[in-house]
Amino acid sequence: MKKIALFVIVCVLTACSTNRKQSSGELIAAETEAGNFTRAAQIIDSLLLHQEMSNERIEALRYAKDSLHRVMLDFNRSREEIISWIEQQHQFTPSAEQLNRWELSKALEYRLIDGEKRYFSNAAANIFRLDTAAGKLSVSPPTKVESGTKKILDSHLTQLIPTGTKGRYLLPKVPVQVRYTLTVEPGVTKEGETIRAWLPYPRQDTERQTDVRFLGASQQKYIFSEDKTGHTSIYMEQRSRRGEATVFSVAYAFSSQGEWFDLTQLDIQPYQTSTEDYRKYTSERIPHIRFSETIKTLADSITNEADSPVEILQSIYRYIAANYPWASALEYSTIADIPAYVIENGKGDCGQVTLLLITMLRYKGIPARWQSGWMTHPGEVNLHDWAEVYFEGVGWIPVDVSFGRGETLENEKGREFFMSGIDSYRLYINADYSDIFFPEKLYPRSETVDFQRGEVETDNWNIYFNQWDYKMEITYQ
Repeated sequence: MKKIALFVIVCVLTACSTNRKQSSGELIAAETEAGNFTRAAQIIDSLLLHQEMSNERIEALRYAKDSLHRVMLDFNRSREEIISWIEQQHQFTPSAEQLNRWELSKALEYRLIDGEKRYFSNAAANIFRLDTAAGKLSVSPPTKVESGTKKILDSHLTQLIPTGTKGRYLLPKVPVQVRYTLTVEPGVTKEGETIRAWLPYPRQDTERQTDVRFLGASQQKYIFSEDKTGHTSIYMEQRSRRGEATVFSVAYAFSSQGEWFDLTQLDIQPYQTSTEDYRKYTSERIPHIRFSETIKTLADSITNEADSPVEILQSIYRYIAANYPWASALEYSTIADIPAYVIENGKGDCGQVTLLLITMLRYKGIPARWQSGWMTHPGEVNLHDWAEVYFEGVGWIPVDVSFGRGETLENEKGREFFMSGIDSYRLYINADYSDIFFPEKLYPRSETVDFQRGEVETDNWNIYFNQWDYKMEITYQ
């Protein structure tokens, strides 16, 4: 958890150049790491009020304070609320000893804020995802219901279509129409202030997503990014009105088509290591793709018997799927090094384990890159992240290590289908992470890694997630 403090202080120190200001930055870091968030915010306010500085320094300090607020929003539960949730959902009262044990194992995630233990908003539910013994304490465990996604996959993944290319198969296309709405709450901005919004829009740079058609938008004026950046969006703006929500919406259609590569049939060649793409996609990218000693040691131990790129992928995929269960995640903007967080805490959501997979593969000399958007399975539409891995002589293949976890699938390939495949229920928006926007975003992002929910700002500052809502409506054709 201390890495959150380091994330904040990086912003502060960026804004400080003299020794006197550096000492202030170090004080902010010390107070934050000690959990004294109010004191850290007061120091920032004092610097902003009493010192002359450049706009860049002012924005860095404002973001440092904003980061404190983001952490406090994530860690908003008391111990009493954790106990109450468990009592209501599982019909037993955990003892202090049990709670302390869950804290020690990091199944129950907390942070000291202003002298009080504050728990992650979804910490209670995560206990029962991460600690198998916890479920045995439940007097009335929830009835296990087979997920709609599993039912779809059990049928869908058996419908492979040969392509004529050795080892490559397609799945049936799924055409859909989407209406995406982003609503800024009333009173968030001053009357007449311009609100700028970027809404997610489907990319057109892959064979897996085709037939993209724009159907309409809430504003007459809009700008498409047109795959100019890693994040594909439609940009709109409007002025806020007193007492009214500010609503942006877009409608579009597209078709998604999954594919699968039979790793036993692929004719993989030695890598051309001098190419620009090979160097790019096997390199570190600080802060979230970092070849730390922990990453090196773990990746080497996992792959010590692997003799080929396919065996390296198999080893790392299987290890992550088996050892890092899914858990509801902190906002990515509050985590300094996401793969390190996964290893340290023994858990990860889809994007977190994807970044761990990418980092390990790159360290082992296997080109890997980020993709993300939404999973669009009927009844279980949600944000989702996955990866692509490059094999020389074959090209880029999809890898969804997060879908490698979960209930056993009935098809013969099971969850390992997603070691070299992806289903047709996807909306692909991002070809990279932490990229720029078009038009350019002026202020710090709400989501510093991914882009699925949207981004919103005014002429004065970013509007964070807690001040607006989003809605994805899908019609299957």
